Formats: sequence, C-alpha cells, structure tokens
Amino acid sequence: MQDRRDFIKLSAAVAAFLGLPVSKTHARETVEERLHTLTNQPYRRGPSVMGLKKAPIDQVRVAFIGLGNRGPGHMRHVAALGDKAKITAICDIREERTTKAMDFLSSKGIKPAVYAGKADAYKEMLQRDDIDLVIIATPWDDHVPMAVETMRHGKHVAIEVPVAVTLEGHWELVNTAEETQLNCMMMENVCYGDEELWIMNMVHSGVFGTLTYGEAAYIHDLKGSMFSKTGYYDMFRIRHHVRQDGNLYPTHGLGPVAQYMDIGRGDRFDHMVSMSSLEAGLSEHSKTVEQDNEFYNRSDFMHGDMNSSLIKTAQGRTILVQHDVVTPRPYSRINALAGTKAYHEGYPSRLSLASKHGGHQWLNEEEYADMRRRYTHPIWEDLKEEIAANGGHGGMDFVQIYRLIDCLNRGLPLDMDVYDGADWSVVTPLSKISTELGSVPVKFPDFTRDSWKEKRSYGIMANL
Repeated sequence: MQDRRDFIKLSAAVAAFLGLPVSKTHARETVEERLHTLTNQPYRRGPSVMGLKKAPIDQVRVAFIGLGNRGPGHMRHVAALGDKAKITAICDIREERTTKAMDFLSSKGIKPAVYAGKADAYKEMLQRDDIDLVIIATPWDDHVPMAVETMRHGKHVAIEVPVAVTLEGHWELVNTAEETQLNCMMMENVCYGDEELWIMNMVHSGVFGTLTYGEAAYIHDLKGSMFSKTGYYDMFRIRHHVRQDGNLYPTHGLGPVAQYMDIGRGDRFDHMVSMSSLEAGLSEHSKTVEQDNEFYNRSDFMHGDMNSSLIKTAQGRTILVQHDVVTPRPYSRINALAGTKAYHEGYPSRLSLASKHGGHQWLNEEEYADMRRRYTHPIWEDLKEEIAANGGHGGMDFVQIYRLIDCLNRGLPLDMDVYDGADWSVVTPLSKISTELGSVPVKFPDFTRDSWKEKRSYGIMANL
C-alpha cells in the first residue's frame, strides 16, 4: 500500500496558488515540482536596478496615495523637509481623509492637488507631470497594482510594508522596476531605528565577528484595532486572518536582521519552513465585540495565534521569524543577533561580548552605555533636533523619509531597493505554502538573478 504521506490534500487557497485541481489529492513530487516552477526566476525584462542612480532632483515633488494609518505621518515628515521636497498631490478614496490632510497642509502654506471619492482616483493623479515620487500607504492588496501603475507613468515609488502579498506580485514589482529603471523601495522604517543602526554599525566594525544566526518577530496585540470598524480601512487586516495562515507581517523584525547579514549583498535567503499554533485568540475575542460587527462570534479564522518560520541562508546562517498579533504579550521584534564575538537581544536591548565577562553575562549599564556612545550611527546625532521635533516611532519614521528624499536630492542609490523589499515580504506567501503543506521546506526565489553574490554596502553605512 502506498505511504499516505506521499499524497497531499491541498486547501482551496493553496491549490489555486499552485494552479492545481482542488478536488483531488496530489503526489508530493507534483507539488514540489510546481513550487519549483513558481519560485524559478523568469526572464529579465531590463537591466538590474542594484545601485540604481538617477539624476539629482533638487526638490523632490511628492504625491501620496492613502492617507489612513501611515500616510499622514509620511506627509508630515515630507512637509518638514523644507525646500528638499514639495507635496504636489494627495489621494485617498475617502474624502474626509483628504479634507483632514488639507487642513494640516494649508496651515503650512502647502496647496497640493486633491484626488478622492473613487477607487481609481489615483490613476488620474498619476497622469500629472509634476510628480517625481509617489508614496503608497494603502491596504496590502493594493500595493502592487498601484506601484506598477506609478512606475509605468515614469515615477519613483515608495511602498508601505509589505510590498506584496503574492509571489506573482513580488515578481511583477521586480520586473517593472527593471523594465522602467525606476526606484521601487519598501518603506521599512525599523531599518532606520537608533538601536538597529547601532547594531548595523557594530556588525560593520567587526564587533560581532562571524554572524551565525538571528531572531526576528512582529509580536503586537492588535485585536482591538483589527476588530474596530475604523481601525483599518474596510477592516482589511482581519480579513487576511480569515483567508490565509503563515507570517502575514514579517518585515519589521526581519528587515534589520537581513541587513545585518548582508542578504542580497553576499548572502541570500535559500529556503524556509513554517508552522503555526492553533487559532484561539481571534475566535475567542470575536465573542466579546458588538453583535453588529461583521466578525462577531466567528470561528473561521485560518491564521494560528503564533506563526514561527525558520529561514536558512546560502551561507548557512539561520533566522527565526515569528508573527503573533493576538496574544496579550508585550510588544517585541526580538532583534536578536549572534556572532562569534558578540550577541544582542532586544526588548530590552542587551549586549554580551566575548571580551567582557567571558560572554557569560550582559554588559553592565556603564559598559553598555560606552558601546552605545562608540557605535551609535552618526545620522541620529546629525538629525537630533529634527528627530526630536518630528518623531515617528521614536524618530525612525523621520529618518527614513529624510534619507529617501536626500538620496533623490543627491542622485544616490536608495538605501533599500526593490530586491530587498521582495526578499523580505515574500516570506508571507512562502510561509503560507509551507504551513498549509505541513511545514515542508520551500525555496526562496532569487529576485536578484544571481546578483546577490556581489558584495556591496548599504548607502547609509557609507563613509562612517
């Protein structure tokens, strides 16, 4: 009798993803072959955009699509940059959002064109010839079509996390960026955090020695926001928990760890396995919300309370990535990094050095403070007053916007390119497949098409 493990019954979502019939079981070899086909690199449509340099833009003309959760903060930070940038247009499907944005902008003497009231209003906005950069902060499913349309109209694009939610969407962004030779950057603000840039500086200075593994996470109890009728547009975030399992939001924790390890710059994600715990948090909480809530007393949530994914890199490093937005647990991105000479762990930030106490205990307060003084990234000192005035997750949001605009002002490559965004975000569809197929290993696509082997530095780490 054939071993039953050689046959797989796919969920409708996974079968559709793989392009296989839903109504039958499939040989494991068939599933693995289809996975290989999906993750195999397609033909390149244009030159690589690694290190893409464009002509300097003295004053970057910026437009916004989406003024809900994240958009207004980005808008305020661009407005704070003075002559470095100019807001020329804003767009949101909800007129009350553009009205609120205009109240702020008008108080600053800024009068952009306004597009609102319909789902495709952004398409009309993109016809304008006074836009250099479009910042997209909309629900996740809209990121790819909006970004592709933006690049097709000859404009750079910066997208809120994650850049895409499907494997095909990630390839579409990469291919369009290469075809148009335009910047397509994911706005991973955590990569600009004081702690993260401090660790990055220590890594580049050799403090950690040879890096071996890391841990990253997005642990943040969002039940209240997800069940709120006004927390996210059309309650889009909780809808993802109904339709899929896996790691839905990997990049806040993973992005910095990927940068520490030079992913796409000498190493790459090779494969991953993923598994989820049982689901309980959302279904139990659903019984406590108002009865006219669409998600009252629901039990059809697919996403387990905790998803854990383990990534192996081409150079042999491992990274644990976790996602939990329902447990009553203090916020954490873990931000752990291990090397042969040092180990860091966040929340709270602690550092251990082999050269101190034999590595058997955390640095004391004085020793830790000394390492912070020696290796804090200078941009946090250079922008100290602006960071204090503008904030944004402790200042990282402002630093991100400052660097984005400054690089365009100076004609420099952006700190993160389309390959970074794709590498980090693609954990979502790959973890979905691995989880739903019983934690099978899934290969990562090589969005760089072998260019990851080239050692190159991050712009923000240059000339320190």
